Amino acid sequence: MALNLEHLRVEQTAPVGPQVYRSLRERIVKAELEPGALLSEAEVARDYAISRQPVREAFIKLADEGLLEIRPQRGTLVRKINTVSVMDARFVREAVEADIVRIVAREGDADVIGSLREQVQTQQEALNRGQENFMSMDDAFHRTLALAAGKAHVWSVVNGVKAQMDRVRYLTLLDETVIQRAIDDHMRIVDALESGDVTATDEAMRFHLRQILLDLPGIARLKPDYFENIDFKSNVA
Repeated sequence: MALNLEHLRVEQTAPVGPQVYRSLRERIVKAELEPGALLSEAEVARDYAISRQPVREAFIKLADEGLLEIRPQRGTLVRKINTVSVMDARFVREAVEADIVRIVAREGDADVIGSLREQVQTQQEALNRGQENFMSMDDAFHRTLALAAGKAHVWSVVNGVKAQMDRVRYLTLLDETVIQRAIDDHMRIVDALESGDVTATDEAMRFHLRQILLDLPGIARLKPDYFENIDFKSNVA
């Protein structure tokens, strides 16, 4: 896979460590750094033209998220996608985001609903043009809901636990039919919000976040070397 050199640029006037962390996380999520790849602090520091300390800090944070495995004296390994962690993240997202949309539905803020509808239209236009940034637009949609519910901190917590899920999302979103399905889901959520039907909004969000249960087995079979702890009966059925 061709390396996106944009990932390797850091702004020297801003803290370097968080930039390197975000860059490496994105490269892992997008499988530019594939599961099983060996990384070294020295090589990564050279790639980013920085010292090793911020790389070490980024490695530790990514290891905490289950994206890297640090092996003293042997290097650092990009971990495979853990299906148990994917399912746990999906469970957390559903529990949290179903409550979030219930709050938004009860408040019935027309400006919020209008903004969400505009986002869905932008998503559709981007897909029609063949753009490949749907995942960031999807995150923006869900973040808008969290902010509208007054749950900005909750969204930051969710964002911190969904790294493994994001890796699967990226692989599935390479398929335009999956993107279209997600856009349709978003539209149903917005329609339910506009109707003020709290139950329908809850159900629309749960339906949307459960789609990964259908997608994960196929992706794991297509790219078995990317995954660990595959158990289709108990974990991804």
